Amino acid sequence: MEFLSSGLTTLITFALGAAVGSFLNVVIYRIPAGLSLLFPPSRCPHCLRRLKSYDNVPVLGWLALKGRCRYCRSPIAVRYPLVEAATGVLFVWVYWAYDLSLPTLGYWTFFSWLLALALIDLDTLTLPNALTQSGLMAGLVYQTIAGWYGMPGGLPGSAHQLWEGILGAVVGIWVFDIITILASIAFGQTAMGGGDAKLMGMIGAWLGWKLVLLSGFMACAIGAFLGGGAMAIGLMNRRQPMPFGPFLSVAAVLTAFFGEAIVSAYMRVFFPTL
Repeated sequence: MEFLSSGLTTLITFALGAAVGSFLNVVIYRIPAGLSLLFPPSRCPHCLRRLKSYDNVPVLGWLALKGRCRYCRSPIAVRYPLVEAATGVLFVWVYWAYDLSLPTLGYWTFFSWLLALALIDLDTLTLPNALTQSGLMAGLVYQTIAGWYGMPGGLPGSAHQLWEGILGAVVGIWVFDIITILASIAFGQTAMGGGDAKLMGMIGAWLGWKLVLLSGFMACAIGAFLGGGAMAIGLMNRRQPMPFGPFLSVAAVLTAFFGEAIVSAYMRVFFPTL
């Protein structure tokens, strides 16, 4: 019975995440285009016919339609169900790590913001202020609430965690601005966009100053490895712009799960007397 209950909870969590992923598909498409998130309702981008509610069932709706519009039979991009499934997996991963708790709700929100920003950056090489700024504010609100229910709790706890979030945002922006300046000098061209620093600030608001430093380092390492590999095999050239938001987002997710353990291991190895 316990196994069945756990499986049902996992299924429900995945379904919730997939439903959020369905909304993220709307965000990813409409915000860069300057469109409303609510109107018009979901419709086929080819024939503009409004979709039925059962066509919008995450993942299953796409499979039932065999990846094509019910009305004009135009293909529906496979990325839609992939985003829904990826969001569902992230939700399950967070739930398994934190059970049903405040961190679970917080990281569900944080990771949803990151996924939307990463894919928008892939599509448009931009990171909209509407998302980075609102994500930063959401991070500060989360820190304030988490501090109230943490230790020492109450107003002192909220003030402490809010300060951690603000400091994390400032450190994230400053450090990334420094990285951008140095990289631009090294490569002789603008290395990164201003949106990347804002995304780094948003990550800092959620993770705090220590983990945002680790997240920035991991993002640079991932970007250098994948970018260097892509240039080595001829998929891109040295002057070709590369979106950095996806690397920052992946690094932030990994840091959220493993960052404290990595920092603790680092301190034990290099500063054992502290």
